[in-house]
Amino acid sequence: MREISKELPQEDVVCFADSVHCPYGRRSHDEIQRLARGIVTFLLSQGARVIVVACNTASAAALHHLRETSSVPIVGMEPAVKPAAERTDSKVVGVMATEATFQGALFASLVERFASDVEVLTQTCPGLVEQVETGLMEEAATMEMLRRYVQPMVEAGVDSLVLGCTHYPFLKPLIREIVGEEVEIVDPSAAVARQTRRVLARDGLVGEGECARHVFYTTGDPEVFARLLEELTDLRGPVLGARWLQGEVVSS
Repeated sequence: MREISKELPQEDVVCFADSVHCPYGRRSHDEIQRLARGIVTFLLSQGARVIVVACNTASAAALHHLRETSSVPIVGMEPAVKPAAERTDSKVVGVMATEATFQGALFASLVERFASDVEVLTQTCPGLVEQVETGLMEEAATMEMLRRYVQPMVEAGVDSLVLGCTHYPFLKPLIREIVGEEVEIVDPSAAVARQTRRVLARDGLVGEGECARHVFYTTGDPEVFARLLEELTDLRGPVLGARWLQGEVVSS
């Protein structure tokens, strides 16, 4: 959302954080699809003209299904294997993501299409999403996790490290301490924002207003989410509660 707000400063944006079910990475694809359908239905009720599935795990599990059933364009996330494979000199690329992201057909297809001549090292990162969600990025435990996950890939010769989860860019300064300046850290967020602009332009949906409004919904504690939003970003807007009711999302 931060990158979309930079790319499309005139657009109203509704952000939905399913904090109650976070992290998605350990959930089954069927459950993620069910959750994603409920969220899309809610966002459509808020007037969404395009929906960005700002989660690699949800994209891996549900993107194809959502595109088949949604009445508006759907933009998904995918680990940036292609640019990493194109730019690597060592021919060794690392990818940090959740278990569900790696298990999806989308990731296997990315590697087959764009990295067949490159060694792709994959690393699941249990616990990192929770550290970000609770604002514990500066805790020693977070750095210990990162060293455990990242250092073996550095020792194996990666010169490109793909952040395959939208929580991980908030840990980029810590990751940089571990990998040094010689390893490129690849974050696809800006590319997704550009794709969102292209989709809106293609369908004649680009807004013309100047005073964009940002609204945030969370299924968790709105006060906790508002505090985390202030700590992590420069985005501002009302933070409202939402809850799951018989498989549907409703405003609290």
